[in-house]
Amino acid sequence: MTSDLPPPASGPLTHRIEPVSIEQEMKTSYIDYAMSVIIGRAIPDVRDGLKPVHRRSLFAMWEMGNTSDKPTKKSARVVGEVMGKFHPHGDASIYDTIVKMAQPFSYRYTLVHGQGNFGSVDGDAAAAMRYTEVRLTPVAEDLLYDIDKETVNFVPNFDESLQEPVVLPAKIPNLLVNGSDGIAVGMATKMPPHNLREVCNAVLQYLDNPQVTVEDLMRVLPGPDFPTGGIMMGTEGVRNMYATGQGRVIVRGVANIEESEGGNRGDRIIVTELPYQVNKAQWIANIAEMVKEKRIDGITDIRDESDKEGIRVVFELRKGTMSPVILNNLYMHTQLESNFWVINLAIVDNQPRVLTLHGLLASFVQHRIEVIRRRSEFDLKKAQEKVHILNGLLIALEKIDSVIAAIRASDTVETARTALISKFFLSEPQANAILQMQLRRLAALEQQKITDEKTGLEAEIQRLTKILSSEATIRDEIRRETAEVAEKYGDKRRTQIAHDASDLSTEDLIEDKAVLVSLTTANYIKRTDLDTYRKQKRGGHGITGMTTKEEDFVESVFVAGMKDYLLCFTNLGRVYWLKVYQIPESSRVAKGKPIVNLLNLKDEVVTTVIPIREFRNDHYLLFATKLGQIIKVAQDEFSNPRSVGTNAIKLRDKDQLVDVIQTDGTRELVMTTRFGRSLRFHEEKVRIVRRNAQGVRGMRMREADDTIQAITLVEKDHLLTISDAGFGKRTEFDDFRGHGRGTTGVKNILLERNAVVIESRAVSDSDEIIVMTGSGVVMRTRVDEVRIIGRGTKGVRIMRLDEGDRVIGVAFVPADMDNGDVEAPILPADAQENP
Repeated sequence: MTSDLPPPASGPLTHRIEPVSIEQEMKTSYIDYAMSVIIGRAIPDVRDGLKPVHRRSLFAMWEMGNTSDKPTKKSARVVGEVMGKFHPHGDASIYDTIVKMAQPFSYRYTLVHGQGNFGSVDGDAAAAMRYTEVRLTPVAEDLLYDIDKETVNFVPNFDESLQEPVVLPAKIPNLLVNGSDGIAVGMATKMPPHNLREVCNAVLQYLDNPQVTVEDLMRVLPGPDFPTGGIMMGTEGVRNMYATGQGRVIVRGVANIEESEGGNRGDRIIVTELPYQVNKAQWIANIAEMVKEKRIDGITDIRDESDKEGIRVVFELRKGTMSPVILNNLYMHTQLESNFWVINLAIVDNQPRVLTLHGLLASFVQHRIEVIRRRSEFDLKKAQEKVHILNGLLIALEKIDSVIAAIRASDTVETARTALISKFFLSEPQANAILQMQLRRLAALEQQKITDEKTGLEAEIQRLTKILSSEATIRDEIRRETAEVAEKYGDKRRTQIAHDASDLSTEDLIEDKAVLVSLTTANYIKRTDLDTYRKQKRGGHGITGMTTKEEDFVESVFVAGMKDYLLCFTNLGRVYWLKVYQIPESSRVAKGKPIVNLLNLKDEVVTTVIPIREFRNDHYLLFATKLGQIIKVAQDEFSNPRSVGTNAIKLRDKDQLVDVIQTDGTRELVMTTRFGRSLRFHEEKVRIVRRNAQGVRGMRMREADDTIQAITLVEKDHLLTISDAGFGKRTEFDDFRGHGRGTTGVKNILLERNAVVIESRAVSDSDEIIVMTGSGVVMRTRVDEVRIIGRGTKGVRIMRLDEGDRVIGVAFVPADMDNGDVEAPILPADAQENP
């Protein structure tokens, strides 16, 4: 029985399966893919500043005669030309590229002139390609100039049916002028645009001195020039960008404050320029959301009045608000100020490299040297060939009768050509030119034209030969062409430069005055002008100071300067930093803004706030806790603000921070409890510790449910003690003899039933106090209207209270602070839970 199977092959197998390491295969394949993306798609070439899709689009438009002196052509036709001949990666990417090159808000100098809807700064997309038309701009034509003179290499296109350029001749330093951005595999580029005239000046300066410093270059190229204008804040980031190839450029929009006339309405903020690549519509929507959530307060209306003439966004402000503060909040919290992160990554010799300004200029100059050399060689060769032909024509004209006779005697063109070459010692091209010569060239005038043309070509040959004689003469040619480009396309800078990034700071725009800051038990905070509260006699009824929601009471009030730092201490012993001007200004009856919107609190409440103008290492903060502990920490321990806060002191179990005061380290202290006992001792008994320490016992409680209410320095004239029942008194400090730290102290004030001490503070006779009740009633009065009485007495009525109401906060206004002098020490009132 025979088998139908073929016999086994006797020789070696034609195809073999070779084992391959998957690790090696993935590494090789991924690297190949990554390099394809880097070189062939996402990163621009340093020489012409273009990615392949940009280069192919411009070259296809050039090839189809879609130039600036011709009518525009349908975008769909151009996209089809690019895709069919050079870039078979889909029409969407090609059209998006052409659209961006036509957008004046995307390119500093557009490379495509568009007719139709090409999108907007609001993020609107361009119309479909069948509706729009395009053509090259003169700038793009200068990128392609001389491309037909063998100035750059050509390679086969994707199907090897056509040739496409590897790079464009690029008479213009396009990479610096228009910038670029792209994301590749494992790397990205983001380069800002510049002013063409300034870039050309930098090229000229580099040509004169290749070792020119960055500082000297920045005298002619001070920084990026964005198509949307704006204000560049500071030059340090630019210097880093030019020196290292990486940096950060801070750009602000242009905004002006239009003050109201006659005070009939609030001020206006008018924005006329936005930072580069900011979506205007999204920016306005984000601000509207912030206003709704009260993260930016004081804006009553937003109107977009932009048109074809430019951007104009109007912010109507509430009457009485500080427009500079709102403007700076817009800078701080919105894209009205944005960071442009720069990385000058480009393809150099088929490899991605991060380039300094010197590297970018050197690469462009080297490219132009190569282009001008190849162009000059091409032109020289053509000129020499033309002179050679003209010499043959002149010989023929000189011996015209013999030439005619030789031609007439020949049977064929080949015979005539051979006869001319042999009889008159001509080359084959010269003989061909004579055979093609028209009879009109026999005229005397035509003969003179040939002679003149030869003379002109010989002069051109001399010029080209001189250019090619050395690199120095080629550099002279670059200088000439660069100066022509600057003259032809140069325009004024659009982006303003603020050489100092701090030129426009929030604090410089703030009036440094004293204000009243109040905090409620629900942690609502507000600031109010001191002039809001008129002075009253002791025993008055006060005026409404704040409208609080149900079950919310005003917890503490204090006076601070607008530029002070507020150290916000919480019941858990943590500290947060806040500037007074960052607190929204509110009316007398408003409840304020939740402090949680200003601080990053973590399941805690702010209980004590200390205003500080300057952090010093020879001044201290004294902390008193509910259970009688006392901690002494240098102020400079808190000189580094942290947005997330930090631990100020370490608390024992069930303990809380109740009061904080400032001291210079040489004073005596008085600690007072809620039940009216006070202890006097010297602060030298309390050693200085670092932040987050536990401290030592300051005062021992006589009664189990008593707690520390306040701590103050033995200074000024008297000790003012006020109960929550509205009674108070001033007492001589001598009435409190010194006791040892950690003892129970002596009786300070006689309290009514269920009344507790709400404040005990050192005061001068000329000081004023602002007393606030739990229902929000506020009274301002002079300290010298409170009687001086010995310790252990009830005192006098300071404020008449409604039934059920209690005093819960006292603010102290030093006499030298009432006129706006905020340099004096500011001691806040305690902020305890409402009894």
